[in-house]
Amino acid sequence: MALVAGVDSSTQSCKVVVRDLDTGAVVRTGRAPHPAGTEVDPTAWWAALRTALADAGGLDDVSAIGIGGQQHGLVALDESGRVIRPALLWNDTRSAQAAADLTAEVGASEFTSRTGLVPVASFTVTKLRWLADAEPQHAARVAAVALPHDWLTWRLRGYGPADESELGPALGELVTDRSDASGTGYFDPVRDVYDRELLSLALRRDASDVVLPRVLGPSEHVQGSGGLVVSAGAGDNAAAALGMGARTGDVGVSIGTSGTIFAVTDAPIFDVSGTVAGFADAAGGRLPIVTTLNAARVFDVTAALLGVDLEEFSRLALQAEPGAGGLSLQPWFEGERTPNRPDATATLSGMTLASTRRENLARAAVEGVIGGLAFGLGAIRDLGVRTERVLLIGGGAQSPAVAAVAREVFDIPVVAPAPGEYVALGAAVQAAWALTGIRPSW
Repeated sequence: MALVAGVDSSTQSCKVVVRDLDTGAVVRTGRAPHPAGTEVDPTAWWAALRTALADAGGLDDVSAIGIGGQQHGLVALDESGRVIRPALLWNDTRSAQAAADLTAEVGASEFTSRTGLVPVASFTVTKLRWLADAEPQHAARVAAVALPHDWLTWRLRGYGPADESELGPALGELVTDRSDASGTGYFDPVRDVYDRELLSLALRRDASDVVLPRVLGPSEHVQGSGGLVVSAGAGDNAAAALGMGARTGDVGVSIGTSGTIFAVTDAPIFDVSGTVAGFADAAGGRLPIVTTLNAARVFDVTAALLGVDLEEFSRLALQAEPGAGGLSLQPWFEGERTPNRPDATATLSGMTLASTRRENLARAAVEGVIGGLAFGLGAIRDLGVRTERVLLIGGGAQSPAVAAVAREVFDIPVVAPAPGEYVALGAAVQAAWALTGIRPSW
């Protein structure tokens, strides 16, 4: 029995699934936690990946592997292959002013036409500008820029600092895919090329010699140790779309640490407002996406405030009427990415003696999160993207209250696939594709 593996290196943890190549059945799994925070030493991800792989039975009998990962995080490497500073994650908003500066210098319309997006604090290009301004001594040492999944793929293949790896700091062996590259802010997903001028603008220096990961196609691969086939990998949402088998007309709604709503389409997307980012997908098409910073953790904090677990929180929310008696929660606890309000805070409004009840507060939290994603669906539709059904996934989507509110708020059918690690499952789909040259239809 031939086996393939998929990895999800997410914000909170590393998950591994090993699947049968012929049937797609999950044979075994593994998991390891990641440290909390909005900046993390990437070596913690590497340690978690090795632990999760061991927990999943190792790779000795695995023919191919793909790594999906959280997008946008800045992994800056020096010429010796060492990480220069802890990686800034997608949810680190300290680069908000850098995003505003870059937008002003280039223009929102110009940025959109060149990269498919308008800079916000999440994107890698803004973190590079922040690095140049706040830590110029580190920016001057940047010899290569990678994203989390790029760096993990590189390390898995045996590369890294000479005293930590088998093959040494071969920066030219860094690889990525279109989906993750399209979230950097210096990649053109239409022509599939890096925009070196924007990269130089971000770093405030000539970046023509800075190594960027080679972009592989959906079925391309590189070699790992022992003949292991290593696929291009993907950004987490693109990998999830593969894992769900999403096709044109499908809309993925993922409720995890962040909330995302994305559609599968063939046409390039340009939204000068910046609401919808025109990302690429992992199958050769497009993945227009709207991302919110505040999702499942809104449920966690509200449940803690009410002194209940998440099961009871869901039960309380279902006891309230739609609209929560007029109580409304704008859940921008950690600022927000869509709309671009990095310094915003959450607001609870509509409080009266009648509306301020435990059930209504739970309901308002769920409606606040789903409402933000429904706004994203409207923005995607306004760009002419076909939307026929919602596929609801993610840890937060396992709540009965979340599923019920989603079916009330979205005006197209909502399908909740069986719970699963869809990013890791999709990374395994890509691994099988790289191994055989054919996208599996498991």
